[in-house]
Amino acid sequence: MNGGRERRGARGLAVDLGVLALGVFFWMYIAGERMNTEMPSPPWLFDVDMATGLLALPTLWLRRRWPTQAAVALIAVSWYSETIAFPLLVMLFSVVVRRPLRTAAWVYAASLAASAVYMVLRPEEMGLAGSIGFALSLHAAVAGWGLFVRYRRQLEARAAQAEQDERERARQRARDELARELHDMLGHRLSLLSLHAGGMEYRPDAPAEELTRAAGVVREQSQLAMRDLREIIAILRAPIGELPQPTMADLQALVDEARPGMRIELTAHVEGEVPERTGRTAYRIVQEALTNARKHAEDAPVEVTVEGRVGEGLAVTVRSGPGRDAGPGSGHGLIGLEERAALAGGRLEYGPAADGGWRVHAWLPWTA
Repeated sequence: MNGGRERRGARGLAVDLGVLALGVFFWMYIAGERMNTEMPSPPWLFDVDMATGLLALPTLWLRRRWPTQAAVALIAVSWYSETIAFPLLVMLFSVVVRRPLRTAAWVYAASLAASAVYMVLRPEEMGLAGSIGFALSLHAAVAGWGLFVRYRRQLEARAAQAEQDERERARQRARDELARELHDMLGHRLSLLSLHAGGMEYRPDAPAEELTRAAGVVREQSQLAMRDLREIIAILRAPIGELPQPTMADLQALVDEARPGMRIELTAHVEGEVPERTGRTAYRIVQEALTNARKHAEDAPVEVTVEGRVGEGLAVTVRSGPGRDAGPGSGHGLIGLEERAALAGGRLEYGPAADGGWRVHAWLPWTA
């Protein structure tokens, strides 16, 4: 529990003033009852008791910050004073709520011991046994109430922490999603740039028309990459859900964009409107597979097949033939695709094909 200083809000201030008002009321009530019944012996004890109770009232203001110290101070005078009963019970309650249970147990034991001394020195009409029973019941009631409040606050704190943890996990998921989007979008653009820039470097004697076409692709993809970067920088200041998301309808444009420098055949047999999440996942799988084919199977033909219908799901296959490897890869793209497929409720398989090429196959459920 918090042992430092607590700030009082408007509600806390109202509660503290209410507790102080109750303390004044009970001090006046006990004083009135004692004057109307039997005065303590010796008579001067009444005046000392009244003064002690009055001096104890300000300790109620310390119940949040120093409950243990205030409780010990009140216990030290409770062996002769009855007017400090209300402040003492409030402090005992605060100790249970705000301090370790071992500390609370010691404070309660000391309070019961002081109560026993009071009963011997100032016996009541109910007798010693009755007074001890009443003191035990009162202490047990206060302790039970304090434990209830303590554990309720702990449950609320755990719930708040769980909510905070869930928000942090959501932020992490958003960061992971953004990282995947960065990899997919920029990886696709930059692989196209690398392919055509490499062609211009290694084929300086190519026909002017071919070099012009390659330069046009480099220029176009550079502009698109800059656009993607601007979008991503804007997304870093906005929720991940605002990131422009592709759909199945964009698949043809993706293939057309990648065709310069690649031999791609797209076959699509899809019945019905593909759900947004399924279509987006399929698009990203094809995009990453084309990027890998461009890197590791340069000049090889690529076949993209998409088939699906309601009730059966969507099957996406990208098969590339053997070709010239343009360089090593990190493998992060395929791992990311596995995660994408799993998050969509599907599965992804990839590996060498029988003809020495590479095959990526995914099945995705037909769900929104």
